[in-house]
Amino acid sequence: MQTIKEWLEKWEKVKNKLQPNSNLLDYFTLKEIAGKEVDVMDIGPCSIPTGEFLVADPLVYLVSKYETEYFQKIPTGEFRTEVCVVKATDGDCDRYAAVRLKFNDNEVSYFEEAMKGTEDLENINEGDFFGFNVDAGLACICDKKLHELYCEFDKKWCDENPDGNTYDDYFADLFKKSYEDNPKYQRDGGDWINWTIPGTDYHLPMFQSGFGDGAYPVYLAYDKDGNVCQLIVELIDIELAYSDIDEDEDEE
Repeated sequence: MQTIKEWLEKWEKVKNKLQPNSNLLDYFTLKEIAGKEVDVMDIGPCSIPTGEFLVADPLVYLVSKYETEYFQKIPTGEFRTEVCVVKATDGDCDRYAAVRLKFNDNEVSYFEEAMKGTEDLENINEGDFFGFNVDAGLACICDKKLHELYCEFDKKWCDENPDGNTYDDYFADLFKKSYEDNPKYQRDGGDWINWTIPGTDYHLPMFQSGFGDGAYPVYLAYDKDGNVCQLIVELIDIELAYSDIDEDEDEE
């Protein structure tokens, strides 16, 4: 089994290949990409008390205390959760293309994919990514401390509701209320919540994952001095997804 030092040595050699295919900063500055109108929505604060973090499907993977954090660290504090929305067209709903935490206004110099230090770095090609898995159509950016608290909440709730379902019997009402209070860019069942973990002041936003289940990359943006200035979860490669659709429609 390789040591973390050996893994990091391999990582230094291949990390430039694990770059976003699109300019993710455009998602939060432009009004149109690939012929699709885009907008940015603020869904409230995300609490980062320790700087150690992971991105995960809250209903499937975050409930495991064995789900590990990325080896990179981010600044601590409360940060706005910004969502890049591809506006609904042609009968489709609004889609969340990316979610960002912006830590400062420093100019972005380069990106790194968020990694856990256990990935197989052999045979990496340009444009590859590892990402996190989604199996329940949701994602969240979660600090290590909030992960621990969430696992405690989930265990307590399940113990008290042995025949219950956490989403159907707890979160579904919160998502529905989110839609009722903030219907813009949401379906009537709700597409995001800014959840305060019971008994705490910590905010854990949860949001729809682009086109649903799949694997999605997480990128950290750094300034010229190597300081993390943004975290961006890419849920849809807008150019790739919608340019292909437009070309197919033109051919028909």
